[in-house]
This record gives sequence, C-alpha cells and structure tokens, in this order.
Amino acid sequence: MRKTLLEAVGLRRAYGPVRAVDDVSFRLAEGGSLGIVGESGSGKTTTARIVVGLERADGGRVLVHGRDRDDHAGARLRGKAQRLARAREVQMVFQDPFLSLDPRTSVGGALRETLRLHFPDADHARRITELLEQVGLGAREADALPRQLSGGQRQRVAIARALAVEPAVLVLDEAVAALDVSVQAQILNLLSDIREQSGIGYLFITHDLGVVRCVTDDVVVMRRGRIVEAGPTARVLAAPEHPYTRLLLESVPRPGWDPQGIAAARRAL
Repeated sequence: MRKTLLEAVGLRRAYGPVRAVDDVSFRLAEGGSLGIVGESGSGKTTTARIVVGLERADGGRVLVHGRDRDDHAGARLRGKAQRLARAREVQMVFQDPFLSLDPRTSVGGALRETLRLHFPDADHARRITELLEQVGLGAREADALPRQLSGGQRQRVAIARALAVEPAVLVLDEAVAALDVSVQAQILNLLSDIREQSGIGYLFITHDLGVVRCVTDDVVVMRRGRIVEAGPTARVLAAPEHPYTRLLLESVPRPGWDPQGIAAARRAL
C-alpha cells in the first residue's frame, strides 16, 4: 500500500451562516490522483483553497508527509527558506490560465521569476528548457506573451510554472473546464504522463465526471459542504450508493436524457 502524501482532517470553513466546508476529510496517496466533485456551491473549490493555503480553515488540519501545514507557532520561527519550502509542497493550477499569468511577462520570463525565487543558484536557462519540453512547448513559446498563445498553450505554461518548484501535490481547480474538448484530452494526457514520470500527487477539483473517470484513482463527492460519498473512482461511478452521486451521473447528457426529470429529482433530494 502506498504511503499517504496529503491528508485533510475535519476541515471546516463558514461564511456567516453558510457552512462552505463541513467536516471534510480525505487522503491522497503518494503518486495518486484524487478527484473532488460536486455542483457549484458544493464546497469543492473552498476545500482546494484551504489545502493550498489560500484560505484559512476554521477548524481541521492539512498534512503533507504527516506534517501540519498550518503550524502557526512554527511559522513565526521559520526563516525565508523554510517558508518557501512549505510553499513548494502544494501548487495550484487555476481554471483560467490567462488570469493566472502576467500579460506583460513572456513565458520564459514567468518561469525565470519563479526559479529565481525558489532556486536562485540553479541553471535557469536549462531548467526552463526542461520545463517547456515537459509540457510540450518549445523556444517559440518561451518568447511569447500570454495573449499570443492559445488557451491550451497557456494552460501548459501554468502547469510548467507550478512544476517549476517541484511540488509534492498539484491541485487542479477545473483546470480543463475552459478548454475545447480536443484540447482537454491533450492536457489530461499530458498530466497523466507527468504523474507517471514524476510520481507527483494530483488533487482534481471538477464538476466533470468524464475528467474524473479518465484521470483519478479515487473520488470524493461533495454536496453542501459535506462529503456524501467516497471511494475508488471505478466503483463509485459504476455503482454509486448515494442518491446525489446517482443524480450527478444521470445529469450527464446522453441518449434518453430527461432534464425535466433530473430537475425534479434535484428539488426532491
């Protein structure tokens, strides 16, 4: 059995009376891929932001390799190198790559800035070439500004920048949702290859069950801030136990699809 890489324990986050994340726990194995699925408002993105450190939980813990990422007492004592090392543990790729890239900075410049911050003594030119090759880009893209690239190319750049710091966990928040279907397939294949080569762990945040089926080993289904079902992806999608999971599967358009019946089932749930 593979060791646990990332563990969330009893995460809670409220905004006034709304419990966005309510006692959420899960584990991600080393080199594994875990999907968190649910409709808009289910709490999946808030959970991801807590894992990365962009949101602070009201309660619970996030551990990487068994170490608590929210050790406030230790944080006051850490130097810059220790804080950067903690930041490198978990990186995030967002839904819209254009918004996550500086429009005034070339691809090579963006990667160089990241490397200078985290690895000031490294051979940056060589590493930039390696990163671009890893995501299927080359010298032409290195000199380009984000607006000169396609959506798929920009997402490849965002992935390269996240990989530049050599994270243990990559959180992908709807990372292919804004892309054409053919480009989605290319990015998902790329991510599969990277995981196989590097052993990195993935946390996929998505509403798309097709993505979950293709790229995750295990899945967590969230509704109204809580986990309603969890288990191996193949089992959950083939034989869902919770009515909400079945509703998500029935909501995928296909021959014989009944949107009115699905809407009625959702209101009754």
